[in-house]
Amino acid sequence: MRILLVKTSSMGDVVHNLPAASDIRANYPDAQIDWVVERAFAPIPALHHAVEATLAVDVRAWRRSLNEGSTWREMRAFKRRLQEHTYDLVIDTQGLLKSAVIARYAHGTRCGYDRHSIREPLAARLYNRTFRVSKNLHAVERNRLLVAQALSYRPNGEADYGIRSEPPNFAWLPSQTYAVLLHATSADAKLWPEANWAQLANRLNGIGLDCVLPSGNPTERARAERLAAQIRCAVVAPRMTLRDAASLLGGARVAIGVDTGLTHLAAALGVPSVGIYCASDPALTGLYASNAPNLGTRGQAPAVADVIDALDSMLTA
Repeated sequence: MRILLVKTSSMGDVVHNLPAASDIRANYPDAQIDWVVERAFAPIPALHHAVEATLAVDVRAWRRSLNEGSTWREMRAFKRRLQEHTYDLVIDTQGLLKSAVIARYAHGTRCGYDRHSIREPLAARLYNRTFRVSKNLHAVERNRLLVAQALSYRPNGEADYGIRSEPPNFAWLPSQTYAVLLHATSADAKLWPEANWAQLANRLNGIGLDCVLPSGNPTERARAERLAAQIRCAVVAPRMTLRDAASLLGGARVAIGVDTGLTHLAAALGVPSVGIYCASDPALTGLYASNAPNLGTRGQAPAVADVIDALDSMLTA
């Protein structure tokens, strides 16, 4: 049996789809699983032991350059690769018109959410088979249930993300005992105050953890450098590939992060993690793991003391 999963973005959504691949492997040990994903996030499903091939798309970039010949050549090349195999099932867990269109180009029976369950109802018209899944479930469980219905099994047990990262091997790491502070996110409203990060970091220093501050662009790096100047033992990480970021996270003693994809990746890697929510509700898309509490909600950021209490509970368990 050969299955194609379509979950292209964003990073957190891609992470939330990993347990569905684990469920397929548990119920169909011989199944071959391919995965369509945005090129920027392709290293994530590639970490999964059951995913045979990742088919990278650049939809975001293609939209910005539709008048360029190179864009159309890349799109044709992707379509040729997509159609190299005939799939028993093509399962679109994204539920958007763009992902449904991608699924339609693949060879195989197309499955997705029905019009009552999907984010963009028009997309449901492009599937051969549709399934109803409650919108009140966490995204991880929605993905698991959709795939399970398509393949006629019941998902059992806790979500298994099925990924492992390479051990960190970076000359710039201050020590092998460190916390990763994921302070950066795409929306300013989701940021946690810098004074809070500094207070939390100095507490982490006090229990023997150096603090690592990743950044992905000049604005984030400037914030990381401001924070590092206020922290006794901290290092601003150089810009990393996503695979290197996974290695860094996988080797951490703990990760604390705002609503951003890397925080979800840390939790998926089994690292004790705390999600800090300031402008969104984590109920349906927050961290989803036994050692990954979500603190705060839309319009109500968590206090530093609450984050420290959560960390103390995990680190002394």
